Amino acid sequence: MNAPYLEKDISLKMNNKGFTLIELIVSMAVGLVVMAAIYAATEMGQRSSVAVERKVVAQQDARAALDIMALEIGMASFNPNFATGIWVDGPTGTCGNPSGNQTFKGIQEATENSITVEMDIRAATAGSSPDGDVNDPNEIIRYNYANQYITRETGCGGGAQAFLGAQSGQPRELRVVNPAGVSLFRYYNGVGSELVPGTHLPASIPDIRRIRITLVVDTEAIDRSLNRRRRTISSTSIIPRNHAIN
Repeated sequence: MNAPYLEKDISLKMNNKGFTLIELIVSMAVGLVVMAAIYAATEMGQRSSVAVERKVVAQQDARAALDIMALEIGMASFNPNFATGIWVDGPTGTCGNPSGNQTFKGIQEATENSITVEMDIRAATAGSSPDGDVNDPNEIIRYNYANQYITRETGCGGGAQAFLGAQSGQPRELRVVNPAGVSLFRYYNGVGSELVPGTHLPASIPDIRRIRITLVVDTEAIDRSLNRRRRTISSTSIIPRNHAIN
């Protein structure tokens, strides 16, 4: 009486087959392709995140450096006592000797890649008033660009120190570059005409009324997704108001 059901049950059991070897191989291959795609997407996202982080750090460093430069260069020719003959040769001359160019006042050097500014901001004793000379700390400051970094030098004989972008051979996170047509410093007179170093400068230093600083920096590490370094450009204009005062 139960024979048909037994035969049907046996037939179902005989037809209940597993995966074949080919099916398993195809499934594994598809799985590997999917895993490879996921890994590639994850790695690309990680690379992009790291590259963006490096660019942000470079931009923050450049902006901080630009703010310091703007603050110090903006103080050029500060002479609250209206003392005469206080301007001296900076690090590029016989440092500390009275300058032969007193009309240059607190801008004793003005080139595309370097600038020397002087200001009477304090006496040797901390917190004391300007004393009518520029012989005290941080009253002579020189910025200079060379070899993909900027140095800052104060006073006479203090030696140039790395300011933005480590010195050659030292670890660094960014490098300062100088693309064609872009100068670190550009100078303008009172009517907005550019004073070109080597053509108008240094003779027209007394006419400087605005200084534009442009920092172009690249990340030291190459962005693998772009196969190049990431670049950021920061710039600002400074009006050295004290330089216009007779």
